[in-house]
Amino acid sequence: MTDFFLFLFCISSGIVLYTYVGYFLIAVILSKFRSRKVPETNETTDWPAVTLVIAAYNEERFIAEKLQNSLGLDYPPEKLSILVVTDGSSDNTMNIVQQFDRVQHFHEPERKGKIHAVDRIMKHIQTPVVIFTDANTLLNAEAIKNIVRHYQDEKVGGVAGEKRVISKDADNASGAGEGLYWKYESMLKKADSDLHTVVGAAGELFSIRTHLYQSPPPDTIIEDFYLSMKIVAQGYRFVYEPDAYAMEGPSATTEDEWKRKVRISAGGLQAIARLTDLLNPFRYGLTAFQYISHRVLRWTLAPLSLIIVFISNAFLFSDGFLFQLIFYAQLAFYLLALIGHAFRNKKIPIKGFFVPYYFTLMNLSVFFGLFRILKGNQSVVWEKAERA
Repeated sequence: MTDFFLFLFCISSGIVLYTYVGYFLIAVILSKFRSRKVPETNETTDWPAVTLVIAAYNEERFIAEKLQNSLGLDYPPEKLSILVVTDGSSDNTMNIVQQFDRVQHFHEPERKGKIHAVDRIMKHIQTPVVIFTDANTLLNAEAIKNIVRHYQDEKVGGVAGEKRVISKDADNASGAGEGLYWKYESMLKKADSDLHTVVGAAGELFSIRTHLYQSPPPDTIIEDFYLSMKIVAQGYRFVYEPDAYAMEGPSATTEDEWKRKVRISAGGLQAIARLTDLLNPFRYGLTAFQYISHRVLRWTLAPLSLIIVFISNAFLFSDGFLFQLIFYAQLAFYLLALIGHAFRNKKIPIKGFFVPYYFTLMNLSVFFGLFRILKGNQSVVWEKAERA
């Protein structure tokens, strides 16, 4: 029996360590042997026409600032089209959008979700490049130029920008945890891109070649991830551009962040079921390796392995000092997570205080996302999570 639990402990510990640390280190090391030259923005004079797509649902608090930010981006105005789709909005968003003459506005009264709204207007886009950005984010002035320069490489099918969560000196669990998580995720995306390709873009800011767009199934939960991976599946690379970034506030509360995490987890599991071809290393090689390592393990085996590590470690507790030390370390980690939960809405200057809580929250959301998928009650029209 001891050998059985030792086997479970070793395998599960290996999966957890590889998912969150090992793959990142491997990607960084392997990327050192690959060299790709990225054109400087000042080397490009003939900028292509670009369409900036903004999907907005009841964004009257942000939409005016978003459009002012979009119109002020450093890109030739005659080459930049801005489209806003406000399907289902019931507040003042539509009226605010209509005050901006340079902005094309699309609206339907029925709310069918972001995926339907974006898919509906894609047929109106004639530019070779389209950039998607969320309505509650602000872009840096050079974002479009820094994205577009990558399309000089014909093998690049899309560009993922960087998501930056606006942090404060003292923050609650959602702000501190989300901010630290996205710093880690940004480093991982850069390692992915340097190695071969980004495996999944975030909807806050990403771009594709327009002709590569494929309409996702209408019940797709996280369309940005699915769309970007379908382009990668066509043999194109998705590159990461940290100097094109979207800034937004953290989730207003941990409850809002929980809703968002559960939806993303449900969408990730759905995407894995629909992108099974990418799991084939004989067909997709390095792409399959990256996809499994960065995404699939995080949404499947890693959360389960955390539970198995804890249980198997408990059975091995009497087998030596090392197992006792690891078990106490796990207890301390989850105790800190409980303390973090108790203080989740307090403003605390030590950001790392909330790391155990946010990590635990993130992995628990996978199980709740799975339950939603199995029950079939995760709609593409999700409850909106408020931002601080």
